[in-house]
Formats: sequence, structure tokens, C-alpha cells
Amino acid sequence: MDTYKKVMIVVMLLAISNNIMFANGMTICNMTGEERKQCEPYVSGIININYKIPSHACCSATAKADLQCLCRYKDSRLLSFYGIDPRKALKLPVNCKLVNNFHCK
Repeated sequence: MDTYKKVMIVVMLLAISNNIMFANGMTICNMTGEERKQCEPYVSGIININYKIPSHACCSATAKADLQCLCRYKDSRLLSFYGIDPRKALKLPVNCKLVNNFHCK
């Protein structure tokens, strides 16, 4: 039984490490890992006064994103796993001046 437990622990660790390794390549709501990185300073939980206005690259990525899809994740831990504060992410469309106001349906 001890051998079985050890094998299961190794399998779980490998599964976790694979998820972490490929996480940046995962597309979420039509945003690639690279596009999410462009917005990271504006949507992270870290408060930084220098990042109040999103960059052009971030706004371009946000313009291509499926915004209603992001709404499905607002209460999920998935966005937090990637260091994204859902409240800040949902403000990007307005902060990028893509829309006058944005609310999840």
C-alpha cells in the first residue's frame, strides 16, 4: 500500500507541474498568455499608481477578448490562479475606452 501512495503522489505532482508549465500558453476568453501578460500590471492584485491607464497593447488584447466570457470567471478562482483580480479585469473595457460602460449579463 505504501508503494501505491508514493506512486499516486508522484503522479499528482507531475500533473500539477504540467499545468503550471503550460499555464502561460492557455487561452482564456480569447486572450493568450502573452496577451494576458500585457494587461498584468493593470489587473493584478498589486496596487501600483503607475498602472492606472492600460497600455495600447493591453487594450488591443482586451478588444479581442470575449468580455462576457470573462464574466463567467468573475467568481472563479481560475483568474486568481493567474494573478488576475476579476474586478480590475472587468474594468478594462471602460478603462481602455472600448465601451462607455460594461456590466456582466
